[in-house]
Amino acid sequence: MEASIMPLSGGVPLEKLAQVVGGETRGTCEELITGISGIREAQKGQITFLANPKYSKDLEQTQASAVIVGPQIPATELPVIITSNPYLAYAKVAQFFAPRIKHPIGISPLASVGENCRFGADVSVYPFVYIGNHTEIEDEVVLFPGVFLGDGVRIGKGTLIYPNVSILSGSIIGQRVIIHSGTVIGSDGYGFAQEGMTHVKIPQTGIVQIDDDCEIGANNTIDRATMGKTWIKAGVKTDNLVHVAHNVVVGEHSLLIAQVGISGSSSLGKGVILAGQVGVAGHLTIGDGTIVGPQSGVGQSIPAGQVVAGTPPLPHKTYIKTRIIFERLPEMVKQIRNLEERLRLIETGKEKEGKIIDGNE
Repeated sequence: MEASIMPLSGGVPLEKLAQVVGGETRGTCEELITGISGIREAQKGQITFLANPKYSKDLEQTQASAVIVGPQIPATELPVIITSNPYLAYAKVAQFFAPRIKHPIGISPLASVGENCRFGADVSVYPFVYIGNHTEIEDEVVLFPGVFLGDGVRIGKGTLIYPNVSILSGSIIGQRVIIHSGTVIGSDGYGFAQEGMTHVKIPQTGIVQIDDDCEIGANNTIDRATMGKTWIKAGVKTDNLVHVAHNVVVGEHSLLIAQVGISGSSSLGKGVILAGQVGVAGHLTIGDGTIVGPQSGVGQSIPAGQVVAGTPPLPHKTYIKTRIIFERLPEMVKQIRNLEERLRLIETGKEKEGKIIDGNE
């Protein structure tokens, strides 16, 4: 079994792309558009985009045939597509031109399939996939080589699972989910009870549920619940190297950036963003729409709608001010020591006019 890449044949008029992104055109584009590229790399026949004004000068040298711009149209002789969000338009055009990968339909004879499994239509199961007993795989699912599915796993329609992903028993994966290589879903949560100097394992009898339209990065670990479920709700996107512990709930359309770690039984609301290397302690609640800056350590619950950073997290503007002060601390300490010495001399009546005190002494 081997996948084949089917490139988009020919090109399309600029007006067609304007329909794709819900924008309007200005100027006439003589060429058909065959692809999209960066403003510095684009060639004739390609479209580019301008989302950051600092690249406006590059429009003078770009070889692109057209450019996607925002409402503030830069000075250019190129034909343009005008849209309220050029970066979003770029994403949609890039999807439009992305090569279509055609997967072979069927179950490889080199795959291992357990008893009482159910398969939908047009599934693609590559060689060296292991599928446990009583597993349900819906239509158009793709399982790349090395995928492991434990007993009783359910995979929703149109889900794509890349090589060497392990989905352990009882896990439920929704529709149109993408899971990247090396991820482990449903491993035991980290639960032990202490008995003297030893630790007694607490059986982890729950499951993991990942809802529709999620994308799980490479080398994630999402632990099964102690009881009940660890729940990744619809539309969540995780970066690589993310750890979600047992009984965590991640709300709809939240973003977890690289190396985020969430301890057991914490709950994230809708649209939460945890930047890179954020750590969240256990049994906390982070409200809807909250943004936590990189390398922050969250040790207490955060209300909805906050933008915070640091350890412990502070309002973002306050955090920036504290960082500026922190960088000036050596100078400030020197000034304080100088003032303390001058005050001592005043109090003892020994201050001499013009005396200079070295704050380091």
